[in-house]
Amino acid sequence: MVLRVFRWAPGEPERLQAYPVSAQPGMTVLDALVDVQRRLDPTLAFRYACRVGMCGSCAMVIDGRERWACRTLLEKLGRESVSVRPLYHFPLIRDLVVDMAPFAERMAGAGAAFVPADAPAAFAPVGGDSRERRRIDAAIECIGCGMCVSACTMVGRDPRFAGPAAFNRVWTLQSDSRDAAHAERASRLLHEDALARCHGQANCTAVCPMEISPTESILALRRRAVSHLLR
Repeated sequence: MVLRVFRWAPGEPERLQAYPVSAQPGMTVLDALVDVQRRLDPTLAFRYACRVGMCGSCAMVIDGRERWACRTLLEKLGRESVSVRPLYHFPLIRDLVVDMAPFAERMAGAGAAFVPADAPAAFAPVGGDSRERRRIDAAIECIGCGMCVSACTMVGRDPRFAGPAAFNRVWTLQSDSRDAAHAERASRLLHEDALARCHGQANCTAVCPMEISPTESILALRRRAVSHLLR
């Protein structure tokens, strides 16, 4: 099998470099990249941490689709040649490594952080079986891997669009009775580069390894926004 890997470093041209890989049963794309780095090319740069599908740091585009390298089996791809490139819509650092700072900036710009009330309040538990919690259950497991942002065509088109991960997080916060920034976020969501900018293609939902649907979260925010406007 041949692994065709995107290569780039400051001052160098972009290119695809081919590496021969002996695919073994159960071998993942991440295993193959580690093998290439250790055996053939120590200059190859990529990012990973847990290797068991928990951290999301090995997210990249494999054969044209955003995937976690540690969960993608070579044998499942069923090809003699596999292409690997970095996530889209992120600044490149080197080879397969992208700068995740814009991800955090988009989150901050959308107000995707919990805001406590000014006055001290009593402990406010939200039970796992409560209606409030059940409403957001399907949206809370995001680990910030950035795959949905890479798959979103609107992120590439409009730099002011916060993106699917940010709006998914905003949905959970707007549904949290303990949060004190509902009104402020609601005004941001009505901006022309916010909820209205999503075209509902659901690319984000298709690639999410946690089976979250940012598309559904955005639709839920739209319904809530329309409801408030009509009151």
